[in-house]
Amino acid sequence: MKIVDLTEEQADIIENKLEAYDEDHITYKLDGLIRIGIEEDGKIIVGLDACMTAFRILYVSTVFVDEEYRRKGYGKKLISEMEKRARSLGANTIRLDTFDWQGMEFYEAVGYEMVGKYDNHDDGYSEYFFLKRI
Repeated sequence: MKIVDLTEEQADIIENKLEAYDEDHITYKLDGLIRIGIEEDGKIIVGLDACMTAFRILYVSTVFVDEEYRRKGYGKKLISEMEKRARSLGANTIRLDTFDWQGMEFYEAVGYEMVGKYDNHDDGYSEYFFLKRI
């Protein structure tokens, strides 16, 4: 046995093999993106990026609110619009993760349930995982 670095082509082959294997288990697959923001005075001050994954799950990878606009309802408005668009894409679950210095309390306040976490004491952070059924 020998461990080797994969070429891009070999990595694609492995990805394709996993997708073929998953086809037997993933019965509901949707596609779609949600990339929305809020603009003030011609400047994007709040933004969100999310994509559909397997099993009608929308994965939210990025949410950001400029510091001066936090705690003023902008984030809540953005999440509400994202959930509306997620439903129209066919999602029934939204998942996301956040670090301890980011938006944990915010996600709980807008109805997301923490379903897991881990602490990395060596590097000084915790990560939290959230779900919301819609």
